[in-house]
Amino acid sequence: MRFGLFCVSLLLVTVFLFPGVTLAASDTGTVNIEAQLVWGTNGPKPDSKLKLVGPKMSERLKSSPFKWDHYYEVNRQTVPVKINKATTIPMSKDCQIVITYLGDSQIKLDLIGKGQLVNTVTQALPKGELLVVGGNAENSTAWFVIIRQAD
Repeated sequence: MRFGLFCVSLLLVTVFLFPGVTLAASDTGTVNIEAQLVWGTNGPKPDSKLKLVGPKMSERLKSSPFKWDHYYEVNRQTVPVKINKATTIPMSKDCQIVITYLGDSQIKLDLIGKGQLVNTVTQALPKGELLVVGGNAENSTAWFVIIRQAD
């Protein structure tokens, strides 16, 4: 698996949002963000260490523009993100994300591949909704970084 290819060939930014919902920050201006690295494929499981994403996430991905039959979780982390402070989350050896909570339900996501900035997205991220950034990889597969507020 070549995750670096994902970072270099970023193709999709998909956001699932419902209007009127706000980001819930604590009194200290901190939100807990869950970042999930997912691999999509129509083929067999590429690595015995990977597990299928949960059924709810799988259905959400399958009902979106994504076309793959199987989605495997590679990495998942939950981190507190303070207002106006960049928080770096390593997702693999080749890729990391940097998240900044800007306040008023806005987050900024920087996608970094092999030490280089690949993409920046600034978007509202209401509770219960997802920000999905993904791209093609080799062998007609794809990688996704899914960001959401942790419960």
